[in-house]
Amino acid sequence: MSVNSKESPLNFGRAQESVYESWKPSALEIKAARWLLTIMEDAPVEFELWDGQRIQAYTGKPELLLRFRNRKTLWGVLTNPDRNLGEAYSLGSLEVEGDLVRLAEIGTTHRPDFLAERSMLGKLVNVFGRAKSNNLSGSKDNIHHHYDLSNEFYRLWLDRDHMQYTCAYYENAERTLEQAQRAKLDHVCRKLQLKPGDEVMEAGCGWGGLGLFMAREYGAKVRAFNISHEQIRFAQDKAREAGLQDQVQYIEDDYRNASGKCDVFVSVGMLEHVGAENFQTLGGVIDRCLRKEGRGLIHSIGRNRPRPMNIWVEKRIFPGAYPPTIKEMMDIFEPFNFSVLDVENLRLHYAKTLEDWAQRYEENIDTIQRMFDVIFVRAWRLYLCGSIAAFRTGELQLFQVLFNRGVNNDVPWTREHLYR
Repeated sequence: MSVNSKESPLNFGRAQESVYESWKPSALEIKAARWLLTIMEDAPVEFELWDGQRIQAYTGKPELLLRFRNRKTLWGVLTNPDRNLGEAYSLGSLEVEGDLVRLAEIGTTHRPDFLAERSMLGKLVNVFGRAKSNNLSGSKDNIHHHYDLSNEFYRLWLDRDHMQYTCAYYENAERTLEQAQRAKLDHVCRKLQLKPGDEVMEAGCGWGGLGLFMAREYGAKVRAFNISHEQIRFAQDKAREAGLQDQVQYIEDDYRNASGKCDVFVSVGMLEHVGAENFQTLGGVIDRCLRKEGRGLIHSIGRNRPRPMNIWVEKRIFPGAYPPTIKEMMDIFEPFNFSVLDVENLRLHYAKTLEDWAQRYEENIDTIQRMFDVIFVRAWRLYLCGSIAAFRTGELQLFQVLFNRGVNNDVPWTREHLYR
């Protein structure tokens, strides 16, 4: 696929032409650029306009240079940075010299809200740019957009052992990605006090790593639901290769259609796709399937305060995604009298996971560009770097919520079982 192809997997259209804007910046444009730098207070950023003119408000030596190749890019970033900065960087009309993660951190901590979602213009543009809702048909389209790019693409930069596209658990800083992802799977199983013969229902199984781990290491029987065809096919092949196809069943269907009884309900990395409007529906599914003495765990990206996903990330990378607050997650549990037993926040573990992913992504950049194109490469680089920044700065959280029935008194008195 060529760089200028209209068939980009992200549907951006044509990349920007290689030449700069021929018209010099107007006095208004220069003033607007200087004003944006000024309201960003002490951000160590310098702008370069399309005629080579540099604008700086920071009193020290800037860490980052943002090069605007034309006036359309400048005005786009000025009017709606949440949406247009990602577009411009991906298409090459905004070039960045310096650490992209650092730029994303600055964008988070120096974010002028009135230029983005809180402005009337920002609200109107962002509302119409949102993805389809997470109803039965919309969910399938949203998942297909993100997860069915190809198994080969994700295999290049996820852990080799379990293909986990969720937060790892680093018991210490020296752990490899493979070790940390195995530790995450074990951490989840210990929290659930999984034992041989337990019947597990999993909602959103990814490439099947958790289900296989539960069966192989803990002797559980697993039924896993997922609507990504590529992931289900991969997981079924892995189960056959491991000789566990009778112990782990991967079902290509929506979690809302799940039936039957289980001792354990688990969902790792799916809640972000559910949508807050469907949380009570998810709770109802758990309520009808979980036995009286059952227990469950939900692992999800979240926020401290309600706020939609960044509009560019939702439109181009992660359609339909919504990271909930703990308060919003309670809509899963409260209507059905589930007791929350434990809440753990692994925010910094996810930042470290993303750092490992981003490093592997860059190591395979030539292969990825041959698979897709340079626009795709830049978009996903920005997505990974922006996600690192979001977890480092507390813009995003990672919650693990352990729960059971309100009448179940068979619970540990301490957390000793998690760490021994």
